[in-house]
Amino acid sequence: MATTEELYQLYLQHPVISTDTRKIAPGSLFFALKGDKFDANTFAQQAIEAGAAYAVVDNPEYALGEKFVLVDDGLSALQNLAAHHRRQLDIPIIALTGTNGKTTTKELINAVLSQRFNTLATEGNLNNHIGVPLTLLKITAEHQMAVIEMGANHQREIAMLCSIAHPTHGLITNVGKAHLEGFGGVEGVRKGKGEMYDFLAAKNEEERPAGSKNGVAFVNSDDAVLMEMKNERGLSNVIYYGKNSNPANIISGKLLDSSPLLVLEWSDNLEGGNYRVPTHLTGAYNLDNILVAICIGSTFGLTPEEISDGIAGYQPKNNRSQILQTTSNTLICDFYNANPSSMFVAIENIDKMQSGRKVLILGDMFEMGDESAAEHAAVLQKAMAAQVNERIFIGKDFSAQKSEGLEHATFYLTAEDAIEGLKAHPITNSTVLIKGSRGMALERLVGLF
Repeated sequence: MATTEELYQLYLQHPVISTDTRKIAPGSLFFALKGDKFDANTFAQQAIEAGAAYAVVDNPEYALGEKFVLVDDGLSALQNLAAHHRRQLDIPIIALTGTNGKTTTKELINAVLSQRFNTLATEGNLNNHIGVPLTLLKITAEHQMAVIEMGANHQREIAMLCSIAHPTHGLITNVGKAHLEGFGGVEGVRKGKGEMYDFLAAKNEEERPAGSKNGVAFVNSDDAVLMEMKNERGLSNVIYYGKNSNPANIISGKLLDSSPLLVLEWSDNLEGGNYRVPTHLTGAYNLDNILVAICIGSTFGLTPEEISDGIAGYQPKNNRSQILQTTSNTLICDFYNANPSSMFVAIENIDKMQSGRKVLILGDMFEMGDESAAEHAAVLQKAMAAQVNERIFIGKDFSAQKSEGLEHATFYLTAEDAIEGLKAHPITNSTVLIKGSRGMALERLVGLF
């Protein structure tokens, strides 16, 4: 069986990792990973034929020659290789997790830091037990720092990802209601996300790489839950930011406009100075995400001008708080994912917007477990109380909440039903929020507006 060190020597010669035979990079290392419905060992020969230098397999039956490297477990080998590589790096690694806003926050941090540094950040949302190792293995000697997004749907997952990435700095965007089924309820979410603080607070610094002894936490002083979690762990190396006037904040800020694009003013509370920045983001809830990116930029010595340029230049994508202007409507495309926490703030955002006609289109939230009915009912109630002109609910979970007295709401059992309904009753001259879980695939509605 190949050791991690032996694999690392191969990696240094072939520093590109492939896990998909449909996307083999010439000269790469192919890792044969197993899934619920596939065993990539069976594709190892195909990977070699497609140009991979070596195939890492964990089934002796498929170790067919010198180009095949046998390990005990393919996934563990990949994770151990990434952890070993990280230990050779003496650079800041900023890790972030949270219920909502992870990817947008990661992109904002990267946009700011990239104004001065050669920064590598998680691509898309490759934030799990496979994506984090793959991201770490893309770090080269040219990179000066990395921004690593960490997602989780059960406890101990963030702890495991931190043990691989060994972040020098970390943050939790927020703690809310998501993946309740896997975490075992809201308290489970809090405990699971808190594993980021647990790692930063750990005393075994001698076991960390040279570049990760700081254990710095960026904490939103407005968030009572995060402040309580910080206090519970005795975090001492903390940098604060927020909208409030807490004297501990090194950065504070406020919104000047949010209809629909955000304009903010932020203050450097250490050096003095106020700075106005227009953005391409919508949603007042994104102010916290912007402020932590500013805070991190300031911590790493960027000038106010560099920081503001990074924020102003960031263009949201991947259907997260993304504004799309059509011929007759303004769409708020926020249908990459959804949970009760993000639903509430999205509804509140459009409720407060200074706009003419406003429409809510909300799709089912997945992975709610036993709380699903109660959480869909709560979102429905929130939507019914919002100052909007039309409300459309899509999916079996929302449809199960249909009752008397909801005459100002339209329910569709499936997205296909909604498409037919919107074709028959088109929406025009409106600001439209479209939000639902990824599995609802609500992007199919966009062409109707």
